[in-house]
Amino acid sequence: MTSPTSPSTDGTPGSGGTGADGAPSYTIDTSKPHPARMYDYFLGGKDNYEVDQEAAEQFMKAAPEVRDGVRANRYFMHRAVRHVVAEGGVRQILDIGTGLPTEPNVHQIARAVAPETRVAYVDNDPIVSAHSRALMDQDDTSVVLADLRDPRGVLDHPEVRRVIDFDRPVAVLLVAIVHFLSEAQDPDGIVATLRDALPTGSYLVLSHATGDLHEDHREDAAAIYRRATASMNLRPHSRILDFFGDFTLVEPGLVTVPDWRPDKPAKDGAPPIGIYGGVARKNG
Repeated sequence: MTSPTSPSTDGTPGSGGTGADGAPSYTIDTSKPHPARMYDYFLGGKDNYEVDQEAAEQFMKAAPEVRDGVRANRYFMHRAVRHVVAEGGVRQILDIGTGLPTEPNVHQIARAVAPETRVAYVDNDPIVSAHSRALMDQDDTSVVLADLRDPRGVLDHPEVRRVIDFDRPVAVLLVAIVHFLSEAQDPDGIVATLRDALPTGSYLVLSHATGDLHEDHREDAAAIYRRATASMNLRPHSRILDFFGDFTLVEPGLVTVPDWRPDKPAKDGAPPIGIYGGVARKNG
């Protein structure tokens, strides 16, 4: 999915940084590469600018597998959504950091299994919000302009509450987004706030970039995001596990995204994909 919520110039998820009061700013900055637009370019989309294309091309030189990686990440999201709806029985999804719309979208995947599924999309980039609203004008779907750094603001947003009933199981999607939170921004506290708001039977779907699988740890690739409107914080497997808290990971656990319940065998000689993904359930 998906793409990250837009981080600001100081590496925090907010496309325009913060205002004088420290609150997230939702202004549009087209002078620097933007993670959601770069992600769109990696996927072959057209909702990006020259500055995004140039940064994306630099990233692909440092990490040639990136296009395979973002596709694998998106297919992981497809399979995870089908799992939580078909096997987990969830009928409500909160997708945070949705990024620019790419079909099939979460609501299309979920409703192919259960047409009554309700979906709230959250992103703090006004461009993403505008594109999404144009495509998703439905009573049981909402598109919310809000910021992951303010998880209570996300949870309490009227448009989230209109669609999501937190007294019933919810699947929260944090797909390719938490790696845009630095340690200083307390990603553990942010994710814990979301987990704690969920009732028993809910799920957390999370994917996160890592340098574990490459000798250079993809440090040069991550550095490109520092020159953009984001900093990418690659984390090891053990650190990413922390974000699931006391939720129970479903099989096969936290694995590289192509290895999470694949629909078909991996191609011989496929490059390693430096993204871990997992799905976890909140038990009673």
